[in-house]
Formats: sequence, structure tokens, C-alpha cells
Amino acid sequence: MLLVTGGAGFIGSNVVAALNDAGRADVAVCDVLGHDRKWRNLAKRQLADVVAPAELPSWLNGRRLEAIIHLGAISETTATDADLVIETNFRLSMRLLEWCTVSRTPFIYASSASTYGDGAQGFGDEQSITALKTLRPMSLYGWSKHLFDMAVAQRAAGGDKLPPQWAGLKFFNVFGPNEYHKGTMMSVLARRFEDIKAGRPVQLFKSHREGIVDGDQRRDFIYVDDTVRVMMWLLATPSVSGIFNVGTGKARSFKDVMLAAHAALGAAPKIEYVEMPEAIRGSYQYFTQAEVDRLQRAGYNGGFTGLEQAVETYVKGYLDRADRFR
Repeated sequence: MLLVTGGAGFIGSNVVAALNDAGRADVAVCDVLGHDRKWRNLAKRQLADVVAPAELPSWLNGRRLEAIIHLGAISETTATDADLVIETNFRLSMRLLEWCTVSRTPFIYASSASTYGDGAQGFGDEQSITALKTLRPMSLYGWSKHLFDMAVAQRAAGGDKLPPQWAGLKFFNVFGPNEYHKGTMMSVLARRFEDIKAGRPVQLFKSHREGIVDGDQRRDFIYVDDTVRVMMWLLATPSVSGIFNVGTGKARSFKDVMLAAHAALGAAPKIEYVEMPEAIRGSYQYFTQAEVDRLQRAGYNGGFTGLEQAVETYVKGYLDRADRFR
């Protein structure tokens, strides 16, 4: 049996789908389903169990698992309850790391490109403590992920006990099916799709940084299938451990995303630029681009989907259908 924490969430539910597609029905999910439509992300799936986070310690007691894929977290970059974020994103992760170490269970967990802050130190995924200490996350969420990366890296550097396989994945800007419950944290494509479909102008933020024109803020957009492929490869390659970037290695602009979406629908582009809220201006990332050399040197050769192809797949296969769920 495998456990996927955050398995009803965006990336997690896509991992569960991939495991089912690979013939695995022995998949347990730990998540909070709540009262919204988050359960729809799992409606087409076969599960061995659904565990509430509060019940997880007792559920794990005495259990043998093939691996834990730990994706559960408070992922809002605008989160402000520091105690709750640290308890959820850092302390729970530490407890799961300890359990996997003692039980000799492979442990794959989600880190984030938010750990890089404004990118002043670059986007290299060197896992030495010296390199990690130079990073300055700009959000509480990014800091919580960075704390855990450093804790794991410190153990690795000191030769302390760790799970037989451990891998921290610094996901960049992931988009794709089953992100609909995320509200304002959905990808810009999912948030703006209805405007595009209706022929209304889509709104993007104006730039507030000299030298960057409106709409040319760039991110490393990666389709969710590519992130899942990396995790499936890690499950099949237990000899690989480390902290790795998971992005395409090529930054594209928000305007590029909108143009690709219009093209997928055969619609004429209509884009207008609006003021960025002052509350997020100080923590807004204007550029992210993963360095993926370490992942490739570790043996990963699954490649990454180009932006236009990924947008077309998402639009035609999910967003523009009555049933948008995977």
C-alpha cells in the first residue's frame, strides 16, 4: 500500500490517478475533504482508505507501506497564520520523515519554488546547507517549505539516519486538471478561462518593476502530468535521493499562456492589464526558471511538455468540457 497525503488536492489527485492507471488500487489518501467539491477530484478513483489528518498517527502505527508521497500542505502563498502553517507544513512533515526513517519507508515530499524568494540567488537546486542558507523566501508558505528542506539536508550532510529513499521536489508553477478547488490559488489559465470562452477581455497584472513590461512577468509553467511523471519515476528508481527542481527549465510569460489559450479555442486574443494589489507587490515573483540539470543527471529523461501543447491539452481535454475532472 502507498499513502498519498494531500491526495484529494490538485497534484495529489493526479498522482492517485496515475497510480490507478498503473494498476494500483492499494492507494490510501490522507486529506481534509471539507464541504466544498474537493471530493470530485477523487470521484473516478479506486482507494484503499481515506484518512483524516488527525487520525494519521494512529493509522500509521504498526503499518507497513511501500512509500509515502507527502503532498499535503497549506499551499496558499498569502497564508498569514504562521503557527498553523508551521504545524501543518513543517512539524507534520518532520513527524512523517521520522516515521519513514524508523520504518524504512521511501519518502517523497513536495517542496516549492517559493523557497527561492525573488530569485536573487538563482534557481539552482544545490542541497548543501551552505547553498540553502542563502535563499530568502518571501512568503510564509515558502519559508515553511524551506525550513523542512534545510532540516532534511542537514540530516543528509551529517550522515544521520534517513529513509532508504528520500526526495524533495521543488515544484514550479504547476497547472492542469483538478485544481478547481484552489480558488485564487488556481493557475491563471483556470481563473481566466471563462472570460476567454465568453470573448471577454482577460485581465493580467501590470508590471511594477522597471524593465519588465505588462504581462511579461515570467514563470516556469509546468503541466501537472510532468510532475506526476517525475514522482512515478522516483517510485520506480529507489536508488535516487535528493532535493530536485521540477520545472521545464524554460520561463514563459503570463501573456504567452493567454495567447496559447486563445489559440486553443480559435479565439482572437483580448488582454487588458490591471493594477497588482498592493498587498502582494512586495512578495510577487517576477521571474522563475528551474535548473533541472541535477534531476537529469540523476537519470530522469521523461522530458517536459511545451507550454502551447500543455495549454491545448488542458483546454480541450478538461477546461472546455462539461466534466473537467480527471
